[in-house]
Amino acid sequence: MVTIKDIAKAAGVSYSTVSKALRDSPLVKPPTKKRIVTIANDLGYQPNAAARSLVSKKSNTIGVVWPTVERTAHAALITNINEQLESLDYTTLLSINKIDAAINTFNRFQVDAILMFNEKGYIENHYPSNVPILSYGIAKDPLYPTVDVNRREAMKLAVKSLAEIGHKNIAFIGDITGKDQLQEEKVVGFKEGMKEYLQDVQKDSLIPAPGLEMYDGYLAMIKRLNEPNRPTAIISGSYDLTKGVIRALNERNLSIPNDISIISYDNIPQMNTFDRPISIVGVPNEIITKTITNALLDIIDKKEIPNEIILTPEIKMNESCISI
Repeated sequence: MVTIKDIAKAAGVSYSTVSKALRDSPLVKPPTKKRIVTIANDLGYQPNAAARSLVSKKSNTIGVVWPTVERTAHAALITNINEQLESLDYTTLLSINKIDAAINTFNRFQVDAILMFNEKGYIENHYPSNVPILSYGIAKDPLYPTVDVNRREAMKLAVKSLAEIGHKNIAFIGDITGKDQLQEEKVVGFKEGMKEYLQDVQKDSLIPAPGLEMYDGYLAMIKRLNEPNRPTAIISGSYDLTKGVIRALNERNLSIPNDISIISYDNIPQMNTFDRPISIVGVPNEIITKTITNALLDIIDKKEIPNEIILTPEIKMNESCISI
């Protein structure tokens, strides 16, 4: 194993100079620092994490309690968060165990902080932890500091945008069971938007999807297209559902937007993978990533942060929506 002693010998400098250079200390002149780092890389030097943590009192590790479901939006978000943390010299550990087991494990590993993804929105129990916890879910009297995106406002914004270009027969497709609070926020926002901007919510305005995957969106859309009073516009509850909706419309030879306009929730980079541009509503992925990362760094540094951090959604309308 290559040590600082080996690097110092190769560079012809003292151990302390090598240590300062590898910590990017301003006390080492840039040319010397660059030469030491190059030698360290050439020798294949790997810093001793345990020794470094004893000195800094940090493990430079973040534990993530990962939801048990696979959704594209979650995957896109954690990928960006991991990249952001990695650029700051942090390692991310994922756990798919139950919340209490994951928190216990992360405490044993002495991570610097825990990021908890709330699959259903709320955290109902307070879990003992010596490590600070940040939650991503619904910020409503949260037990831990929580980053939340205003899903309710996003749906109202989508309804408003469609109503302003003449649409009255608007439908929402998603989970309308009320069991998932994250999804229920979207349903409530849709209903509020319909009442505020169109003064009514028709019974067939809510299209129930059996799940949140692409095929669920496909099945729900096919079923609705077999019924009368076809909507002129669809607001989809997620990127994955939108994929299914588009497949169903293509199968029925219906055109976007000439037959049906569409807005999709989830402001993620994957939205650019569709064959045609799709209007989107939500908080941009990069803003969520930056907010979560900054909040994690603040709680690691023992800085006070708001218990509720609520992000404002934005809408990007394009040719997937036309006036009627």
